[in-house]
Amino acid sequence: MTDMTETTAILVFARAPVPGVAKTRLMPALGADGAARASAALTRRALRTAVGANLGAVELWCAPDCDHPFFTDCTRDFGVTLHAQSTGDVGRRMAQAFDDALQRHARVVLIGADAVSLQPTDLAAAAAALTDHDAAFAPAEDGGYLLVALRRPQAALFDGPAWGSSSVWAQTRAHLDALGLRTCVLPTGYDVDHPADWQRALREGLLEDRAC
Repeated sequence: MTDMTETTAILVFARAPVPGVAKTRLMPALGADGAARASAALTRRALRTAVGANLGAVELWCAPDCDHPFFTDCTRDFGVTLHAQSTGDVGRRMAQAFDDALQRHARVVLIGADAVSLQPTDLAAAAAALTDHDAAFAPAEDGGYLLVALRRPQAALFDGPAWGSSSVWAQTRAHLDALGLRTCVLPTGYDVDHPADWQRALREGLLEDRAC
């Protein structure tokens, strides 16, 4: 039997690659179908990163549910398990995912599917930091964050930030300070929200799928 006190899980948050719904801010450059293909490519890239970290279980947390065939393909290609995100804003959904996963694992690292600059070493560093920290974060250049790692549920961290704004990380850091949580801050990276981000990721060789 696996000792839960020794296990780590990586959670990848992803949305089904449905044209017209997925990655809509990329649509002016890529069109609806291209943006959906970009969403799928980003998710697959995140899963390669998570599996490559070799930390333990990798879970794909799906929105709006786990029914899209793309998610089934991911279980076959990457050996991940599927979990449905809850309803509500992204903060509520992350809090629920941590509540669930931390019942099964001692350390949980959560990343977004579009956190394209993250490398397996970043995920490993976040998990290692939880040995003597309460939390680890990787800030994003746009004012959000790419990664959060916890060893205990911390619902208060996800209640209040203006999600989608440039102040998410600043507001979260204030919550961390107010709660007295020892926090490891990893190097800042970037995610893919806009066409310029997509083109940057392609130039930097961070994506294998150039068909979009």
